[in-house]
Parts: sequence; structure tokens; C-alpha cells
Amino acid sequence: MTVFRTSIPQAPQEEPTLRLLEADGTRHPHEELDAAIADVTAEQMRGFYRDMVMIRAADLEATNLQRQGQLGLWASALGQEGAQIGAGHACRPHDYLVPTYREHGIAWARGIEPWRLLEMFRGVSHLGWDPKALKTHPYMIVLGSQVPQGVGYAMGIKRDGLVDTGDPDKDTAVLTLFGDGASSEGEVSEGFTWAASFQTPTVFFTQNNQWAISVPTSVQTRVPLAQRSRGWGIPSARVDGNDVLGVLAATRIAMDAARSGGGPRFIEALTYRMAAHTTSDDATRYRPSEEEESWRQKDPIKRLGAHLDSLDEIDDDFVKSCEAEGHNLAMELHHHIHALPDPDPREMFEYVYAEPHPLIEEERAQFEAFQAQFEEDE
Repeated sequence: MTVFRTSIPQAPQEEPTLRLLEADGTRHPHEELDAAIADVTAEQMRGFYRDMVMIRAADLEATNLQRQGQLGLWASALGQEGAQIGAGHACRPHDYLVPTYREHGIAWARGIEPWRLLEMFRGVSHLGWDPKALKTHPYMIVLGSQVPQGVGYAMGIKRDGLVDTGDPDKDTAVLTLFGDGASSEGEVSEGFTWAASFQTPTVFFTQNNQWAISVPTSVQTRVPLAQRSRGWGIPSARVDGNDVLGVLAATRIAMDAARSGGGPRFIEALTYRMAAHTTSDDATRYRPSEEEESWRQKDPIKRLGAHLDSLDEIDDDFVKSCEAEGHNLAMELHHHIHALPDPDPREMFEYVYAEPHPLIEEERAQFEAFQAQFEEDE
């Protein structure tokens, strides 16, 4: 079976879902996917397991911190760790990643410490990492806005001659991520148009977590999301997003194709958002508990753990050590956020433009005059 397809099945709803690991950890053979991860060792799989445990611990603590009033908002990735860790580790260090606001596993895979994410949601940092150094774009809050930017970056890569050189240290692709809700935004269609027209080295990656806030995927689209890009001639695939190995394999294949001049690819990763859309949302008002329980049985961490156990490559000591590390990380985040001083509000004017701008300087002066009123009252 070909991984990436350009045609729509006669029965569109019968779109195949690529999978290497079943929910119980059973491993399925798949010639193309197996070849893509033939080099993955048991030690690396244990690393993926640890990564998912760590990012989940950080995620849960971030929600706790928001409830304590320490963060303004938090968008949880609970349940989506397999899709993000798999996709993140499929990229090479010089590939460029363009996330939305829920890609905490992507950030972890790129070496971005969770406290940097929390500082942004606390409102004390505009970013927290160097996009050039880590090849990872800032989190994008406006739905879909990152897609044309990711395509534009990919166009630049192509014009710089960093595609299809045959040198793995040079050939580069862009992984652009967005959710199922964002896939309905016009910017995604525009991104597809430009990527297809100019055959950019772009891999579009959507995590279909079944809900765009309170709107189910079944309302957003009448056919599987994986088929959306095919109208532009962009090959696509649907993969089980809770299968970290399947995601890793499919994303590697897509990134390799993009780097080698094969043009864009699109991946739909089927997963589930176990938490609410954000901490300002109440999922119990629109989502049945039976649905949540059915997806809880497909947990990506338990799935990989069961597979490793079947290989006799994991034991209780390792599981407990991961859980202990996760707990320690959560406590570090807790103390870090509680100890943060308030930032100087004038910093908001520092990073608007690369060079001084008269309008910004005028607004800075107005703000400083406004602040001075309160200082005089004291």
C-alpha cells in the first residue's frame, strides 16, 4: 500500500489509517513504514516513552498553574503526545518547524524547555527561544496564520538551493503544524495553493483531535481531512496519531520527499484532545464522557509501553524513573513560575520592529507619561 495518495477512494469515508502499533501495543508490519524506521532501536523507543511522560507532566502542571492564577491561559496537548513526539523526532536539526499554540511535544523534541512556554502563557515573554538557533518558529495564536508563513519559509529554502542537493546536511524541509479546526481557515487553502504551485519543501501536519473547540470534526468536513489537500495535487496520508512509531515513519517519509524535491505532503494524524480546548473552555458541556473513555483506552503512552513490554524492553524501574522525572519537572516548573518577577511593561515596545520606528517611539513616550502619573501619586 502506498503511504501517500493523490486520489480519493470511491467510498471517501473508507480512507485507510496507517498504523504500526495497535492500542494494546501489538506491532503490525508495513513495508514502507517499517523501512522508514528500520534504524530505530529499543533505547530510542524508551526515549520516546520518556519524552511523552515528561511533556504530559509539564502539561498537567501548567493547567494547575493556570488554575492558581499563575498563567493567563493554557492550551493542553493531553492525549496528543504521540503525534507530536513522533513528528518532532522525524525532523532533522536543520529542518524548520512552524507550530501553533498546542505543540508542546514538538517544542520538547526540539530542546525547548517547558518553562519557556509557560512564561509566554504567563505574559512575561514574547517568545522565550531563538527561532534561528532552534529552527522553530514562535507559537502562533491566530488559527491558520502560520501556514502561509511556513510555505513562504519553504519557498526561501528552495530559492537558497537547499533542496534536492543530495547532501543530507543541506537538504531542508519545513514542517507546518495546525489543528483540525484551523484546516477550515482560508490561510490553509492559500498555503496549499502556493505550496502546490511552487512545489515547496513543505509538510503540512494536522492533528485531528476531533474537536474544534465545541464543533466536532464531523461538522467541519464531510470527508476525511487527509483528502483535502488532494484537490491541489498534494499527496496525503492519514495516520493513527496515538501511534508514535507510525507518526514517526509517515513524517520521515514525507520530510524525505519534500527535501528531495518531491514537493509538499500532507499528514492527518488522528488523535484526541483529552483536556478542554483551553483552560477557558468546559468540554463537559458538549462532549460525552463515553467518547472520552473510548479514547482513553488508546492512550499513546500506554500503547508504546505495552509494545516495549512485549519486547521485554521496559520494566517497572524504568517506568517509575520516568514518572519521578516527570514529577520533578512539574515541581521545577511550579517553583520557577511562582518565583518570576513582574516584567518591565516597557519591554513591549522593544521587539515590534528590528530598527527604531517613530510611531513606536511616540507610543512608548505616551505610555511612560501615563505611568508617571501613578508614580507621582505615590
